Amino acid sequence: MIFERIAAAIHADRPAALVTRLDGAFAGAKLLVFAEEAFGDLGTAGLTYAATHEARALLSAGETATRTFGEDGEPVGMDVQLFIQAFAPKPNMYIFGAIDFSRAMARLGKYLGYAVTVIDARPIFATKARIPDADSVVVSWPDEFLANAPVDERTVLVVLTHDVKFDIPLLQVALRTPAAYIGAMGSRRTHANRIDALRNAGITAAQLARINAPIGLDLGARTPEETAISIAAEIIALRERRHGGRLTDNELPVHNTRTPASI
Repeated sequence: MIFERIAAAIHADRPAALVTRLDGAFAGAKLLVFAEEAFGDLGTAGLTYAATHEARALLSAGETATRTFGEDGEPVGMDVQLFIQAFAPKPNMYIFGAIDFSRAMARLGKYLGYAVTVIDARPIFATKARIPDADSVVVSWPDEFLANAPVDERTVLVVLTHDVKFDIPLLQVALRTPAAYIGAMGSRRTHANRIDALRNAGITAAQLARINAPIGLDLGARTPEETAISIAAEIIALRERRHGGRLTDNELPVHNTRTPASI
């Protein structure tokens, strides 16, 4: 039944993860995980629950991996090995603006498991030599590119152009997509001006609330590399429905026990 379900999912381009238990009394047991439901049993309720959560996290990044849990799903211990195979393409990260910050963001985006595309209308900046870690570098007006690019609920849009002639048309297109994350670089004053221009263009308050700006978590970042880390941290925190504060300052579980968002 599980293999029939996964075959149907692949045929329908529905992301799914297949978890196989590799050892113990229930070796060979399988669990099929989708974003909203799961089928199967790995031997204990705790292990099945933990595996479901981990499979969804890997599925959101399109990654396959081996994970180790305790017999009841504890995050420590060497009792049970699970092979988690994701049947989904890598999520897209579109970075708009081929600047120094984009180089660092492309590197970190690749590390996080995204297929990274950098887009800039200026041919002198949009080159693979300047941003070698990107999967592709495209010379195009950002809004024109995004209007024809594949975007789904896992897509991340990182707007680093910091120029109204690019930002306003691009964000108008971005806010019509189901993208999981829309972040825009710029000071609070710059963003306030952007908001005014977008509001005048007919963008609603609910749509405007989707823009994460100034972009990133408040880490005190200064360099392009530090800024990329702050942006990546915000993307992860939103995906996991966390606020990004210091673990030592709260009593939340270190490892999330909730189903991650689609980002």
